[in-house]
Amino acid sequence: QKSTQNSISICFIVVNEFCERFSYYGMKALLTLYFLTYLKWDKDLSTAVYHAFSGLCYFTPILGAFIADSWLGKYKTIIYLSIVYVIGHVVKSVGAIPTVGSTELHIALSMSGLILIALGTGGIKPCVAAFGGDQFDEEHTTERQKFFSIFYMSINAGSFLSTIITPILRGDVKCFGGDCYALAFGVPAALMVVALVVFIAGSSLYKRTPPQGNVLWEVCNCIGFALKNRWNKSKHDPPKKHWLDWAEEKYSMRLIQEIKMVLRVLVLYIPLPMFWALFDQQSFYRMLNALLILVFVPIFDLIIYPLVRLCGLKITPLRKMAMGMVFAALAFGAATLVEVNVVVRMSSNHSDCILLQKSTHTRQNPYCSCFQENLNVYTDVTCISNSGKTSKLNLGLLDFGACYTVILTEDVKANNVHIAYQIPQYILITAGEVMFSITGLEFSYSQAPANMKSVLQAGWLLTVAFGNVIVLIVAEGAGLEQWIEFLLFACLLLGVCIIFSVMAHFYTYVDPEEMEKLYLENSVREEDDSDFKKKNNEIELNKTGKSTKM
Repeated sequence: QKSTQNSISICFIVVNEFCERFSYYGMKALLTLYFLTYLKWDKDLSTAVYHAFSGLCYFTPILGAFIADSWLGKYKTIIYLSIVYVIGHVVKSVGAIPTVGSTELHIALSMSGLILIALGTGGIKPCVAAFGGDQFDEEHTTERQKFFSIFYMSINAGSFLSTIITPILRGDVKCFGGDCYALAFGVPAALMVVALVVFIAGSSLYKRTPPQGNVLWEVCNCIGFALKNRWNKSKHDPPKKHWLDWAEEKYSMRLIQEIKMVLRVLVLYIPLPMFWALFDQQSFYRMLNALLILVFVPIFDLIIYPLVRLCGLKITPLRKMAMGMVFAALAFGAATLVEVNVVVRMSSNHSDCILLQKSTHTRQNPYCSCFQENLNVYTDVTCISNSGKTSKLNLGLLDFGACYTVILTEDVKANNVHIAYQIPQYILITAGEVMFSITGLEFSYSQAPANMKSVLQAGWLLTVAFGNVIVLIVAEGAGLEQWIEFLLFACLLLGVCIIFSVMAHFYTYVDPEEMEKLYLENSVREEDDSDFKKKNNEIELNKTGKSTKM
């Protein structure tokens, strides 16, 4: 009966995650187009705001984790921040209605909505995954691993469907005399309402872990005290086995050990942003990636991993992650071999006309966003020459998955580049994501103390945020040619993978539940010992009193 209840509660959490991801990716699929065509921003400002919003979505999980583990608990944090999320979507949708106020008001509403959305989606992100893991007892490790796989599938299912549907709503439905951004943003808002309602509907079935005080603040104080104490006393006191042991005189051994557990995992995460720096440059194959994820997750869980175990090979979570990094590096290395330049020359006056530059491997480019709606055929493209002359061209098939630069100086048909050239790359990098990302989610949960589950999930999500920072520094600042940039990232990831593998070799897996039992047993023993000593002291005092009388 308890197993059935757990299964039903997990269904509510998975459906909630599907609707939330539909909401997020559906809105995000149109964001750069909205900046360019509705707010009339230039490409630089549009790109900057897009990246700022994306980065904020991965920095706010720290705030959500702090609220969940220290104050409200995961359940209430998800509900309250989901309400903030819904308000953000509504404000964003209202800002997309042309008849509502001036351009300045549209910008104000749009930016306010995006900030609220970033707070909502980032705040609940570490809580939902950890809350789902909380539904399983310590002996149900296999079931919990399956949950994280299904959870990740729901993320990609929401992403896949929303990226198809919302551009259709914007382009095919006309309102206020133009593209209907208000409806295209309104549907994700409605899905977020559905996500909130579904989550609340399962309230009676959830297993809830109450917050245990201001844990994060206590952790920071403990670390600060250990560093201060070490600085002041290390010269004349005997050395400690670990620098955190300098906090023993003020803080409990339990807290110190829990901080050691979290810090060991966070140190292990230091090389991981490089994976996301490489992976997040694949933004223009998100639909295909999401579809492949839905196919690959059951293949890995039901076929590949069982076969590996059947062969007697032990594949630990960290080994899976390292292999995922290798696959991603190989995929990006392959991208340098299939980067395609299509050059067409037209007319005899040598008036060059740069028609478009399309890259599916690079950072988000607002000029590329419009191609997400029509992924294959471009039959009616306008070219404007330097002299101001316009002409209509039929470019035929220009598939995503490659880099196109079209320069027109004479009338020749454009070349076709088939997507099949990129299929091995897609397969490799998606396989890498399955091994890396899903395993990372489950590893972050399994290695965290009970009172810091959300904090460590937030630490995992921060690797994504710092990965985007790396992209901005290298891709925006270095100014390298595309194929050199691809090769650079592939080589960097291979180097990072070697470092990570060495770190993983020395990592010792822990079982937080077993440690919890040990702490409880020790505390009971300490209480018994204290009672025993107290009784002995009383007996000794009584004996002393009698002898005094004598």
